Amino acid sequence: MKFADVIVDISHEKLDKIFQYRIPAHLEDSLSAGDQVLIPFGKGNRNIKGYVVGIRDHADYPLEKIKEIVGVVTGSVSVESRLIALAWWMKEHYGSTMNQALKTVVPVKKQVKGIEKKTLRFLGTGEELKQLQEEAERRHYAARARLLLAFSKTERVSWETATHTLALTPSTWEPLVKKGLVAVETMGVYRNPIHVERQQEQPVVFNEEQRQIVEDFWTRYQAGERGTSLIYGITGSGKTEVYMECMDRVIKSGKQVTLLIPEIALTYQTVMRFYRRFGDKVSIINSRLSAGERYDQFERAKRGEIQIMIGPRSALFTPFPNLGLIVMDEEHESAYKSETAPRYHARETAVQWAKINHASLILGSATPSLTAYTRALQGQYHLYKLTRRAKANSQLARVQIVDLRAELMEGNKSIFSRTLRELMEEKLARGEQIILFMNRRGYSNFISCRSCGEAIKCPHCDVSLTYHRDGRLKCHYCGYQMEMPKLCPKCGSTYLAGFGTGTQKIEEYTKKIFPDARILRMDLDTTSGKTGHEEILAAFHEGQADILIGTQMIVKGHDFPRVTLVGILAADVSLHAPDYRCSENTFALLTQAAGRAGRDAAAGDVVIQTYQPEHYSIQAAANQDYEYFYQKEMAYRRMLHYPPSCTLLTVLMTSECEEAVTDAANWTERWLWAQTEVSRLQIVGPAEAPVYKINDIYRKILYLKQENYDILLQIKERMEIAAGAMPWFAKVSFLFDFS
Repeated sequence: MKFADVIVDISHEKLDKIFQYRIPAHLEDSLSAGDQVLIPFGKGNRNIKGYVVGIRDHADYPLEKIKEIVGVVTGSVSVESRLIALAWWMKEHYGSTMNQALKTVVPVKKQVKGIEKKTLRFLGTGEELKQLQEEAERRHYAARARLLLAFSKTERVSWETATHTLALTPSTWEPLVKKGLVAVETMGVYRNPIHVERQQEQPVVFNEEQRQIVEDFWTRYQAGERGTSLIYGITGSGKTEVYMECMDRVIKSGKQVTLLIPEIALTYQTVMRFYRRFGDKVSIINSRLSAGERYDQFERAKRGEIQIMIGPRSALFTPFPNLGLIVMDEEHESAYKSETAPRYHARETAVQWAKINHASLILGSATPSLTAYTRALQGQYHLYKLTRRAKANSQLARVQIVDLRAELMEGNKSIFSRTLRELMEEKLARGEQIILFMNRRGYSNFISCRSCGEAIKCPHCDVSLTYHRDGRLKCHYCGYQMEMPKLCPKCGSTYLAGFGTGTQKIEEYTKKIFPDARILRMDLDTTSGKTGHEEILAAFHEGQADILIGTQMIVKGHDFPRVTLVGILAADVSLHAPDYRCSENTFALLTQAAGRAGRDAAAGDVVIQTYQPEHYSIQAAANQDYEYFYQKEMAYRRMLHYPPSCTLLTVLMTSECEEAVTDAANWTERWLWAQTEVSRLQIVGPAEAPVYKINDIYRKILYLKQENYDILLQIKERMEIAAGAMPWFAKVSFLFDFS
């Protein structure tokens, strides 16, 4: 006997209301999560529709109180059913509860009161209108005369015109409403977060590489092939134009498209480019919209009133009834990974969502993630390459690497190297624009030697140790720790210091050196408002500033034609983050930053300031050589058994009780070692999480490495069952993260 958990309303805030029903014998093998079913409901047992959100082998209630499912609703699969099927997949693969998964894929929790637009409409004949006007003049009804005069010019008068322009009150038209001569009509109006005027899009002339990609994609699409494609194209190679052409063809076939972008900061320019081509077919979704705006955008998508939704990873769950294509720009970005349960990655989830909808998925990046590129080389994804810039007169920028160790030895202790300062003076004199980028991605307060350039690393994990306020250096992967040394362990220098120059300090220094320059700063402090990103980016794009200073949000995907110099002030910051992906992240950031310079006719320059100019990720970024970086980094990953050469499962245990989380971590390690039938399983930890205590919650962490993802998935499921029987389980939460 099997039982189904059913919800009767997925639309808004009632996701917690789950009812259990018995599955008829003839449906036991065919019923699955997401299926729409008929169920007897309430005291009258009236048949209503519900959605299956889970299937169990046991009942939570006495059998005599559990009703039986009447049958499966036949016909086309609703978008709600597809979303539930996706939630079930996320729950199974990322170790969350079904309720957490449902609330992720149904991002709008409750209906928000809509905006209503009222109009007054005249229902009578022309003769009746004339008689009413004569009567109003005879009786000196001045207010009614103004309304009737307006009706003589137009059949409908808006509420705003009547109440403000004509200075009328409802008492003016209510007698006419009672006579059936005037109607007050109310129409719901959707909030539109896009406030730009559509401009005429110039026709795009594709180069041969772009044209071949579009035609090959469309040929495969028309043939019914709905796989995943990866477009690897250097910065400025015209990936966006390829996206738009593919999207246009899919839309014209009657389908809808979701475009994922990694950051809110990208929305302004992205929307402008797509809105110029597609107009009102486009809408956006992001966390800065009001609840009403978010609700309206999903309703517009569900009704088929828009064809393109643009936004970060939450936009993936747009309830399009006829989804045909998902485009995921800058697929390498870490912002596509959720930090809360379920810890899904938008790339893997998009692959599954595309399968459920029989849609295609296009991934794009100038610096593809090692995972995506490896899958493309293995044939799991269809690989396309764009090897040259789309604009005929645009060339990759000249890149210079400046060794900050040499600058220090020659007495320069300022933020700017001599090379960067000279180039800044030259560009400002020409009236060209400059971007100064402080590499803060994955920022951790690590200790580095300013003499030899080496960061102090863990002897067991090859990641930098993190400096803590108690003066100790700690490894967040294996727990190793040591006292802060007085001398550099490699060269004996006393020049040991923590890294961390903030953007505000850079702004102050730049103003001091270049007092006449117009400067904008873009970071979390300056973009806290709802339209903070848009205002700063628009001002810089329109030439209202000479220098833009910021963190990673200023170097991703933006196209500023007048920028001819990019200064990367501290390339080492992300290079020594306590993360096995730090070299990959550094290469991606530096390559993206370098790609902002010289995107038009004027030649571009890039200066990379670093204490480790010989590091392969910095050398590869300077040469824009992804293939070289991929080979070097993959050799490192294979040697140390890191993804994508294997699968890594992170088990995070949290509790308000420190003793309980310690017991859970120790038990989990012992339980894992007892799984002797699992070959080639590597266990690292347990150790304290990088931030051990957050809001009085203690956190312990374990890492499991295995080449076979399915084996790790089985271990996770068995671990959850076994842990559920332990006395501390009620006090400890488990969070699983696959990478």
